[in-house]
Amino acid sequence: MQKELLLQLITKVSDIFSSEPNLLKLKDPITVVGDLHGQYYDFVKMLEVGGSPGETQYIFLGDYVDRGSYSIEVLALLFSLKINFPKRIWMLRGNHESRQMTAFFNFRDECEYKFDTSVYDAIMDALDTLPLAATINGKFIAVHGGLSPDVAKLKDINAVDRFHEPPREGIQCDLIWADPVDDKEGDPPPKKGAAKWIPNEVRGCSYFFTFECAAHFLQKNGLLSVIRAHEAQAEGYKMHKTNPATGFPSVITLFSAPNYCDCYGNKAAILKFDNNSLNILQYNCSPHPYHLPNFMDTFTWSMPFVIEKVTEMLYFILQPTSDTEMEDDESMQALPPAMEKIFRNSMSKDENSAVELAAKLAKHIESNETAMTSTNPGAMSNARKDHLRKKVKTVARMARMFKTLRQENETVIRLKGVCPGHKLAPGLLLAGKEAMAGELDQFQQIQALDVENEQRPEIA
Repeated sequence: MQKELLLQLITKVSDIFSSEPNLLKLKDPITVVGDLHGQYYDFVKMLEVGGSPGETQYIFLGDYVDRGSYSIEVLALLFSLKINFPKRIWMLRGNHESRQMTAFFNFRDECEYKFDTSVYDAIMDALDTLPLAATINGKFIAVHGGLSPDVAKLKDINAVDRFHEPPREGIQCDLIWADPVDDKEGDPPPKKGAAKWIPNEVRGCSYFFTFECAAHFLQKNGLLSVIRAHEAQAEGYKMHKTNPATGFPSVITLFSAPNYCDCYGNKAAILKFDNNSLNILQYNCSPHPYHLPNFMDTFTWSMPFVIEKVTEMLYFILQPTSDTEMEDDESMQALPPAMEKIFRNSMSKDENSAVELAAKLAKHIESNETAMTSTNPGAMSNARKDHLRKKVKTVARMARMFKTLRQENETVIRLKGVCPGHKLAPGLLLAGKEAMAGELDQFQQIQALDVENEQRPEIA
């Protein structure tokens, strides 16, 4: 796509988003989609599963960018669909639709690699205009993250000024960052006076909200359930603790990026509403082209390998082949005049040059062997031997060092390829994958290793 066309697309879609309220009010039939995270080819597969955008109403719950390598393509398609079907395509803001997150992860790098910073700035300004939440049939509330202690009534959401970078606290922060406490069916009720809003140390901001928080909010606003995204799920979705008063799950989590970061092995899911009935549709990942992590160029990627091989060559050049070594590297003797005149017309000039070189090498070796059998050139001086030995040892150490650096560089590249979050402990992921017995074990171990990347970065 040309830069000028993309900028026009961004400007046009920004005007549409800006005209929409913070809280959208939607009706079924509608399909709800969770995180996409730059996985363009999986997004295309999702549209096949969910239905043609021209005939199907969609609401996307945010996190369109980062982690995957095709965030620009995801946004370009979404923006195009929004412009063509403004009353069928709806988009909410996620926690990754911020300058802080996209600079920490890889979306900013992607924009600079494929276009430049002007495209990045234009996209981020457009994402500042995205709505924050939606109701469906007046019975379900859809958000990216979760609830907020500052939102007692739905009208409180419309009072927020959303057109800026999300703050580290407050309603806008909570709607895109909060998580439900993992309450399970059959768990005993919490003790009297227990905290309902728990600081979210995993995310570094916002809260965990308990089942009691969700049930109270739903009852007060006449709702049945909270539908949100924000968390990877092994099956692509999760039905949280059922509310006895309604018979519905208090919270439903959707995740629509299959095989997240190319390593989770999870399925993806979307939720279809039709005549007040809910149906979960699952799908698996699709093949996609490979990018080096963080859009590294091939030259940079290959340098550790090249340095290692050059050092190995130097080592073998310095390595003595016998106890004696010629003091001077004299040039090979010239061939006899008769040999120099030989030119095979059946061969090219380069081929004749190669034959001439081979003849010179043969004569050189023959003359060396004759000299060694007829005379004793004497032992190499101890000082020269010691000097040569030190050279060889130094180059050998360099070769080992560059080999180690190359191996560690490849490990880091593989780690960034499966999880480009910059904070994964090197070696842990690769060792863990070898020991994983099943898909669920794989998902849980990868999720545990990746948990540090779920935290909001401290950078401005």
